[in-house]
Amino acid sequence: MKKRTKALLIGAVFAGAAALPAIAQAGGAPNSEASEIDVPITGPNLDKATSAALDYLGEGRVTGTEIEDEESYYEVEVTLDNGRQVDVQLDEQFNIVGSEQDGTGADD
Repeated sequence: MKKRTKALLIGAVFAGAAALPAIAQAGGAPNSEASEIDVPITGPNLDKATSAALDYLGEGRVTGTEIEDEESYYEVEVTLDNGRQVDVQLDEQFNIVGSEQDGTGADD
């Protein structure tokens, strides 16, 4: 392999490796174990997801949201009046696809 070709190839490898942190920070590769970055729901979709989750549960306040988590397209974490937390799972049309008690407290 010529020196110039080797240098270009090595440069391309380093450039790709340097871009990985930026891709991860931008939330690239949703649903992958490697990304581990929660991307919150924003804008009008936040309003729709919040409304759907609170209507479903009938009480509580939204304490966290996530797009494309491991169980569904949207996840809305709701803290109920008794302090328990419930993760409400929604599809892309904001239909409820499941829910799960998540315990109490911020670490659960």
